[in-house]
Amino acid sequence: MLGLGTAAQTAACAFLYGMPYLIPSLRGAEGLTLAQAGLLVACPTVGLLVALYAWGAATDRYGERWVLAAGLGAATAALAVALTVHGLVLLGALFAVAGAAGASVSAASGRVVLGWFPPEQRGLAMGVRQTSTPLGMLVAAVAIPPIAAAHGPRGAVLFVAVLSGVMAVLTALLVVDPPRAAPKAAAAEKPGSPYRGATLWRIHGASALMVWPQFTIGAFGLVYLTDVRHWSAVAAGQLMACGQGLAAVCRIGAGRWSDAVGSRLRPMRWLAVAVGVLGAGLALAGDSAVGVVLLIVLCGLAASTNGLSFTSVAELAGPGWAGRALAVQNTGQNLTASLCPPAVGALISASGFPTAFAVAAACAFASIAVLPATKAAA
Repeated sequence: MLGLGTAAQTAACAFLYGMPYLIPSLRGAEGLTLAQAGLLVACPTVGLLVALYAWGAATDRYGERWVLAAGLGAATAALAVALTVHGLVLLGALFAVAGAAGASVSAASGRVVLGWFPPEQRGLAMGVRQTSTPLGMLVAAVAIPPIAAAHGPRGAVLFVAVLSGVMAVLTALLVVDPPRAAPKAAAAEKPGSPYRGATLWRIHGASALMVWPQFTIGAFGLVYLTDVRHWSAVAAGQLMACGQGLAAVCRIGAGRWSDAVGSRLRPMRWLAVAVGVLGAGLALAGDSAVGVVLLIVLCGLAASTNGLSFTSVAELAGPGWAGRALAVQNTGQNLTASLCPPAVGALISASGFPTAFAVAAACAFASIAVLPATKAAA
C-alpha cells in the first residue's frame, strides 16, 4: 500500500508540479511571456484547490481505492483532450480540470499510508510517501525537456497522461483500504471537529509558507540555470532532477528523524531555519557557481518538511477527520503553489532572481514564528 500510494502520487505530481519544466518550450511554441507561462503551469494547482476538500470528504465517507482510481482516470481523460486543443485559455482550462481530478490522489493516498502504519512508524512511512512530490518533479525534470524539444509541449502532456492512466488502472486493481472502526463504534465516538483550537490552523499556515521557497526553487531553478547561468534546458533539467532526488532523500530522513525524537514539529523548525539561511545565501550569490550549489541544496531541503506537517495534521485530526484535515492541508499548500509561479515570474521580470530568492528566505523564517510550540502539537 505504501508503494501504491507513493506511485499514484508520483504520477499525479509529474503533471501537477512538473509543468514548470515546460516553461521554455511554452514560451517558444505559444509565444508567452515568463509571467504568462507561469500562469499556465499554475492552472493544475488552481483546479486542485477547488476540488481538494470534496475529495477529502469523499475519502472519509467512501474509502480510498475508488477515490484514487476515479480521480486518476478523470485526470487522464482531461489531459487527453488537452492534446487536441490550442491556445492559452483552452489549455489552461483543461489543465485546471485535470488538476481538480488529480486532487483525489492528494486526499486519499496519504490516508492509505497512514491507515496501515502504527504511530511509531508513521513519520518514516509518510516521509516515503511524501517523496512522491520530488520524485514526480524528478521524472518531469528528466523527461519533459527532451520530450518537449523533440515533440513539442503536447508530447510532454501525452507522457504525463500515460503515467496517470497506468496508475488509475493499478489503484483500481490493487489498492486495499485500511481497516476502519465498526459502524457502531464510529457512531458512538462521534469525534468533534479538531479545528476548534488554533493548533491545526497554525500547522497549515506554517507549511503553506514553506511551500513558497520550495516552489520558487522548483519552478524557476531551471529558468535561473538557463537565463542566468546559460545552461541548455536539457542539462538544467538533469541538474534539477538531482535536486529533486535530494528532496526525496531529505523527506525520508526528516520522517525518520521525527520518529526518533517523537516530534514532527521540532525537526520542521530546524529545517525551516536551514532553508531561510540558505535562501538568503542564494539571494547574495548572484550568478556565481556557489549559487548553483545552493540552488540544488535548497531544492532538497525546501521540500523536506512536507511529510512532517502532513503526519502531524493527520495524527492531530484523528481517523474520523483525517481525510478532510489533509484536504485542508493540501488546500493551503496548493493555494501557495498556485500563487507562486505567476507572482515569482513577475517578480523576477521586475527585480531579478536575487529578490525572488530573498522573499523565499523570508517565508521560511516566517513559518518558524507561525508553528505551534505546545507539546501536544509537537
